[in-house]
Amino acid sequence: MSDTPSDGPTAVDRIDAAIARIESAIAARTEAGDALAKRHAALKARMAEAVAALDDVITRGSPN
Repeated sequence: MSDTPSDGPTAVDRIDAAIARIESAIAARTEAGDALAKRHAALKARMAEAVAALDDVITRGSPN
């Protein structure tokens, strides 16, 4: 009698599938992190522009 079923996935097949799922999750997480970093950089730049514009308005409006 055999120790491994012939019609189902082997332990090596299950390990390979698990590794593939882990690698896929890592890639998805990296992609999401990159997208978040880009959004953060864009927001930071826009906020810097807005603060500079407000500073300019305040400077022009104050008596010297």
